[in-house]
Amino acid sequence: MKHQLFVRLTICLFILMPATFFSSSALSQKVSFNTSTVVPSAEGTVKVKKDNNGNYGIEIYIENLAEPKKLTPSKKAYVVWVESQEKGVKNMGQIHTSSSLFSKTKKASMTTVSPYKPTRVYVSAEDKIDLDKPGTVVLTTNSF
Repeated sequence: MKHQLFVRLTICLFILMPATFFSSSALSQKVSFNTSTVVPSAEGTVKVKKDNNGNYGIEIYIENLAEPKKLTPSKKAYVVWVESQEKGVKNMGQIHTSSSLFSKTKKASMTTVSPYKPTRVYVSAEDKIDLDKPGTVVLTTNSF
């Protein structure tokens, strides 16, 4: 009796494990930003993961993003925008660049949440941060 139970549990595990792996990997997506014509050295990624509440966690990581005041023309801030089919383009807030004590590389990161599935992410250089539409787009992903 115990042996039959063990065999059934083992079979269930072999059936459920691949389904669990594929369903969790389908909920997480990582895309790279395209090469920028404004800041060509900037590189970064966007990771989108659907959480248990049905929201989308968005993690943005960028390296070599010059200070906005060093752009031509000079700008005051970088703003992150998320595009979705349901709500169009939405301002997610300001992202700051910084370097560490051990490295001069400029880095920027942001974590945010959206109730809508993102289809594209932008970073723009702006003079104000409370805008409804992006101005000078510095980085963008392809649609995903």
